[in-house]
Formats: sequence, C-alpha cells, structure tokens
Amino acid sequence: MDKAKLFKEECNDWSKLYYKMSKGLEAIIDMQKQVQNIMKIVEEANITITEMKRTILKTSINNPVTNATKILEILEDL
Repeated sequence: MDKAKLFKEECNDWSKLYYKMSKGLEAIIDMQKQVQNIMKIVEEANITITEMKRTILKTSINNPVTNATKILEILEDL
C-alpha cells in the first residue's frame, strides 16, 4: 500500500512539473512572437526613415547643414 501511495504522489509531482513546464514554454513562445512583431515594426520604421532621408537629401543637395538639421528633427520626433 505504501508503495502505491508513493507512486501516486510521485506521478502527481511529475504531472505538476509537466504542467508548469508547459506553461513556461507557452510563455516563452508568446514572448518570441512579440519580439518578432517588434522586429517587423522596427524594420518598417527603418525603411521609412531611410526613405525620408533620401527625400530630404534629394530636395536640397546643395545644403548639407539643412539636411542634417531636418534628419535630426525627424529622428527626435520619432
């Protein structure tokens, strides 16, 4: 009887451990998805900033001081 009781308790312990581990893995997977989404947003923002820089540089090629000021203002606004 004692062996059966010990076996049942051990199985319960393993079940609890499995449940905790599976919940932990689900949390990690969720975080990875969030990080991937953030990386996509950052990539899109970088593309937008690059396009804005190109536009500013094209419109005023002869004035590097104005270009730098505008780029810094855009970056500060972001």
